[in-house]
Amino acid sequence: MPTDPKTPAPPAADQTPPPPRSDKTDIVAGLLLMLTAGLFGWQTAGLNIGTTLRMGPGYFPAILSGLLFLLGLVIFVKSFRSTTEEPIGRIAWRGMLLILPAPVFFGLTVRGLGFVPSIFLATLIASMASMRMKPLMALVLSVIVTIFSALVFSYALGLPFRRFGPWLPF
Repeated sequence: MPTDPKTPAPPAADQTPPPPRSDKTDIVAGLLLMLTAGLFGWQTAGLNIGTTLRMGPGYFPAILSGLLFLLGLVIFVKSFRSTTEEPIGRIAWRGMLLILPAPVFFGLTVRGLGFVPSIFLATLIASMASMRMKPLMALVLSVIVTIFSALVFSYALGLPFRRFGPWLPF
């Protein structure tokens, strides 16, 4: 009797299927996302959610924390169906020390320095997080982002903010 070429052949008696693997990085990432979503969801529990047509102050944070939890759950479940295992790598300290403070720096200096210098310096700080970013390319990137941001936020959208603040003499 001929066999159907689409059906897989049964495994031989001496072959055992490989044990199921799980990707530890995805397990950790999924759990961290679900934990973060749970914390934000807990914080919004005291806010009025409202309805879809009359949203309260807790509506959007509740929706976002729910979506973040679902994303974490998908990553967590997918990690058990992985065929390869990726080891957890080193912590990128340089990235954390330069990318995380950049928006904080922007927020603290935008009123004093103004929008243009603050966005330029914040972009310059964040761009130094990459080991491959050369100083000249970081300057070019910062100039491009600054020009684009000023054109969009100041001119196109007409947002009322000072391009140069009182800390600068010009």
